[in-house]
Amino acid sequence: MSISLSTLKTVCAAIALLFVLAQPATAQQSFKPTADAVHEDQLLQAIRDGDKTKITGRITIPDPMASSLIQPLGRDWRDFQRSKLPILGGVAILGMLAILAIFLAIRGRIRIEHGFSGIKILRFASFERFVHWMTATCFVILALSGLNISFGRVLILPLFGADAFATLTAWGKIAHNYLAFPFMLGLVLMFFIWIKDNIPGRVDFIWLKKGGGLLKNGEHPPAKRFNAGQKGVFWMVIVGGALMSVSGWFLLFPYIPANVTVLQFWTIIHAVIAMLFMAGILAHIYIGTVGMEGAFDAMGTGEVDLNWAEQHHSLWVEEEEEKGHVPGTGSPRAMPAE
Repeated sequence: MSISLSTLKTVCAAIALLFVLAQPATAQQSFKPTADAVHEDQLLQAIRDGDKTKITGRITIPDPMASSLIQPLGRDWRDFQRSKLPILGGVAILGMLAILAIFLAIRGRIRIEHGFSGIKILRFASFERFVHWMTATCFVILALSGLNISFGRVLILPLFGADAFATLTAWGKIAHNYLAFPFMLGLVLMFFIWIKDNIPGRVDFIWLKKGGGLLKNGEHPPAKRFNAGQKGVFWMVIVGGALMSVSGWFLLFPYIPANVTVLQFWTIIHAVIAMLFMAGILAHIYIGTVGMEGAFDAMGTGEVDLNWAEQHHSLWVEEEEEKGHVPGTGSPRAMPAE
């Protein structure tokens, strides 16, 4: 029995048509999604009744953070980063600068009342100064690169353009990540070097009660090696630096907590502490440079003038005299000619 060519073509066309029509049904059977995946109201109900921080799905890779489908709290975190944090940082930093400018205009520079004696006394050894400047240098770069994250798009991008901003941000990120480690090392070293001299005592309450002699001339309360104000800076650096280090560690290695909500929490802690930290350090820099005559020598050369030391740290000078560390101990004080 022979089959005509036209009949063969008709049969082949019919088979092809059946194959095309059957293909969607097969695909629909093979890839039919579950009922939970197609009902949006069930996803919303999962937020109301279940974990309010996120909605997760099923994954087959060893990355628990990849299972997050929706995280409603992420919008609040983004709003804080983009709007509230710059306001907080601007108020803290610019507010501190304004306070220091007003203080300088009213009080003026705190002078050595009897002038420089010409006698030097060792205040900080070489290793102490090395630790201080290593930590301080790292902090300045960390602060500037961190401020770029919050204010760079508003201040730097319009002034210098996209290319310069991108380059600066890329290098700032590298510096921020790697200089965090010597900064943390500096915190540990400072803690062990100076903890013995920064335990609060009764003399510190007297110092605070009299305003540390910063408000009026001739009213300088006695203080040991570090007065109450310097002790406050020390504990601000140690506690604030520890919080920044812990939060920064999680941001450097985000897979340690393996939780997006936890990372967002530590991001906020890191940013808020950083802004307050920078505001406090501005006051420390002011007193150590412009605000007080002779103060910079302590961390500059390590030696301070004896008259400066007696004016601001009289109890410490007495301790150093007993140890024989003061040149000319037992002789009359060297005073400048009137």
